[in-house]
Amino acid sequence: MAVRPRAVIVVGIVAVIVAGIASTLLYKYLKRQEQKVREAVATKKIVVASRVIPVGTAISASAVVGDVKLSDWPERNMPVGVLTSLDSAAGRVALMTLQEGDPVTESKLVPREGAGVLTYRIPDGHRAMTVGVDKVSGVSGFISPGNMVDVVVTTKPEGYREDVSKIFLQNIPVLATGHVIEKKSSGEPEDVPTVTLDVTPEQAEKLALASTQGRLQMILRRAGDINEVSTSGATVTKVIASSGAAARKPVAGAGKGKSRGENVEVLRSINKSVETFRGKEEGL
Repeated sequence: MAVRPRAVIVVGIVAVIVAGIASTLLYKYLKRQEQKVREAVATKKIVVASRVIPVGTAISASAVVGDVKLSDWPERNMPVGVLTSLDSAAGRVALMTLQEGDPVTESKLVPREGAGVLTYRIPDGHRAMTVGVDKVSGVSGFISPGNMVDVVVTTKPEGYREDVSKIFLQNIPVLATGHVIEKKSSGEPEDVPTVTLDVTPEQAEKLALASTQGRLQMILRRAGDINEVSTSGATVTKVIASSGAAARKPVAGAGKGKSRGENVEVLRSINKSVETFRGKEEGL
């Protein structure tokens, strides 16, 4: 009979030990989960765009009506290089278009020291080249940075009797537009529109040559249109011939003394006949 109380005591001690171990493990598990929840909801103030900021825009950090604002952001997902104060964003230039709510990071801004925004927008292996263009190309009102254009040159090649217009560059991105003041042959100042294009070195050579040999014009392409076409160029003779003017030109002495007539079917009641109506004699 003395053995039973001793067994009960042993079982009780084991149960207490197991319960203690389980409690300890449960406590540690709950603490880890609590830490994860705390980390998940922990936030920090960062600078985000309060509205769309176009590329090349100097950021206004006004507390009343500014381009940026402070917003809570999860610490565990903090963007690399993000700005954490409005003062650090004031006056910085956007290197890319920022949408509303986008975090403002150093990689999205032009460095404080160094070249301007245009330098950072030129793709690897490409060049930015500025040329003067004809005002009729609509640069000031219709061609803007980000558009795609074709470039036409009008010149008179050696051996040709008349000017030729030819598309020699296609699908060229526009980086910037502007104006320069040049002197006319008379000495008077002239406002000349300019376009800065994103070109390869080979395209830059063609553009430089064309700009010195003739007049340049830009043709605005429809958004998404990347198809290239092959043209033979246009001359005054080709334009007139294609319009049909040459085919309609009367031949001297032809048709004089002869009248023109048109046959017309005439229906009277149930009888049908063909009658000829003659017009004015040609050459008179």
